[in-house]
Amino acid sequence: MFSFFSSTKSGRKASIFNYQGPETVAIENLSVTLSGRVILDNINLSLNRGEFTALLGPNGTGKSTLLKSLTGEIAAHGQFSLFGQPREQWASEDLAKHVGVLPQSSSLSFNFTAREVVALGGLNLTMSQEELDLVIDEMMRQTDVIHLANRDYPTLSGGEKQRLHLARVLTQLEQSGSNSILLLDEPTSALDIHHQHSTLALAQTLAKKGATVVAVLHDLNLAAQYADRIVLLNNGSIVSDDTPTNALSSQVIKEVYQHNVAIISHPTLGHPVVIAA
Repeated sequence: MFSFFSSTKSGRKASIFNYQGPETVAIENLSVTLSGRVILDNINLSLNRGEFTALLGPNGTGKSTLLKSLTGEIAAHGQFSLFGQPREQWASEDLAKHVGVLPQSSSLSFNFTAREVVALGGLNLTMSQEELDLVIDEMMRQTDVIHLANRDYPTLSGGEKQRLHLARVLTQLEQSGSNSILLLDEPTSALDIHHQHSTLALAQTLAKKGATVVAVLHDLNLAAQYADRIVLLNNGSIVSDDTPTNALSSQVIKEVYQHNVAIISHPTLGHPVVIAA
């Protein structure tokens, strides 16, 4: 059983982290206003262990803002708890062991090799260098970047960089035990079709192993194929939160995206397929 002590902002020690509940993230009455515009309006959402949730919605509807609010990158009104403990009670170094974030884009000002970039994810891990090297190699294999290990980071394509940073985040979570949250902001935006599917299949596998996985996606069909649950946002509010089959109705999609679609069942996999009408 994984356990550790985490520090609160007041300097006191929080209770030993030994969380076993199904709900890993609780968001209550979340609101975000930026430059006088309401981006998120009274969001209430629970995220669960072993579940892959896709956040969908039109551009500018608050999907990425929701992730950034959860990590503290954007100031928000509301309450957050992670693994049953208020977020503000988590020390940053402890939080980093359990919450991994893949942003839309990542930049580096140093000319690292690809392998050195992934190794940055191991800075807070407590293991020998030999053990860390094995973890780095495994995560680079899982994200199909092991062949890029000695390439200079600036020479990589956008998709290669995206997969490389995913390997870094997975390395960061290596010691999270049974409590890990993986937040992916448009993880397939720069990927070819093969790597779109392999990346989301990996996310699906991690969820099946007990991780809480949340991904901002734009492709409704990719979400329907890989996610266990779809949370559909529009104008800063949740309009649908259900399984892909129930969440992706033609009526809801028309209302949210202002576009007519037809919904059919995939001939072999059975998930809903959205076709522009």
